[in-house]
Amino acid sequence: MATSTAPSPTVRKGRSSILLKTVVAVTGLFFVLFVLAHMAGNLWILVGREPFDEYAHHLRTFGEPMLPERGFLWVFRIALLVSLVGHVWATMALWARAGQARKTRYAGKKKTSYGGFYAKAMRWGGLALLAFVIFHILHFTTQTVTPAGAFESPAERVISSFDIWWVVLIYVLAMVALGMHLLHGVWGAAMTLGLNTSLKRAEQIRFVSVALATVVVVGFLIPPFAILFGIIE
Repeated sequence: MATSTAPSPTVRKGRSSILLKTVVAVTGLFFVLFVLAHMAGNLWILVGREPFDEYAHHLRTFGEPMLPERGFLWVFRIALLVSLVGHVWATMALWARAGQARKTRYAGKKKTSYGGFYAKAMRWGGLALLAFVIFHILHFTTQTVTPAGAFESPAERVISSFDIWWVVLIYVLAMVALGMHLLHGVWGAAMTLGLNTSLKRAEQIRFVSVALATVVVVGFLIPPFAILFGIIE
């Protein structure tokens, strides 16, 4: 009699969870590269208005004449959108599975832990970041939300916006959430991709996570505070 070699539901669920975690890790690392590049671009405002506008112009014309104007930006935006959808979908699927597992394991008993608190912070922080990304696009890209008015010059748009204290506050809160997300996300991605092969490597990954989160948060907040306090006018 032939025996069935099909994997059990538990094995299939485990494999799909690994796949979901891999999607979260890979898309997350792609976002890390984007965030670093975006941060470096924002720092051009410290050099001056004209250099910042020139940087923004080069982004629009990058790849010409092989690509039309803004062609590179649209390719990159589509890649970001696909990554965002994949990241959110995989994260929400894992979130739902974790909730089901807790219900089954504790049978209605409420149990809290540091890990559970951190996981909740990651999830709700991620949703806050998603809301901020939408606000950021409406603010600087489409100029649907214009607290300081609409401006043709990217530099004028940035400087006029960060002259408003509550706009800076929104970005501060978003960067704190981003820093927490990076702190745990980079560590989790390294775990998923099997990079923590030893205790020494795990400590190195932890150091990179902390350093990366610190650099990103500080790097993104330097321009808003420099503008708010009149260092950049």
